[in-house]
Amino acid sequence: MTLGDATMERGAQELQSLSGKAARRGGLVGKLAQPLAEDAVLFRRMKPSLIVARIKGDAPTNLQPGQDAVAPTAPQLGKRPKKRGGPNPFLVLGAAFAVGVLAAKFIDWRGHAHPSD
Repeated sequence: MTLGDATMERGAQELQSLSGKAARRGGLVGKLAQPLAEDAVLFRRMKPSLIVARIKGDAPTNLQPGQDAVAPTAPQLGKRPKKRGGPNPFLVLGAAFAVGVLAAKFIDWRGHAHPSD
């Protein structure tokens, strides 16, 4: 177990113990017990070694729903397209700037038509 894994496990154990204490206490604090328990499970799933296994595609896939599990073994998205299309962003920015300048000049020109003096 790596240092990062051990740190995440200690954090998960601490969250689990806080969850147990909150459940025993009851009342308003008792309502926090379930979210704290879910956070402990999440911490266990976020161990660095498990993240590396998910990236490499070595994580298990035969887990039942609700079981303490790791993420999928393969990327969820397909291959990224080479060209996503759309206009050049600099062209869009230039056009927006030009429209803004023209709008400002028009407003200034119309302001002289009806002076407030």
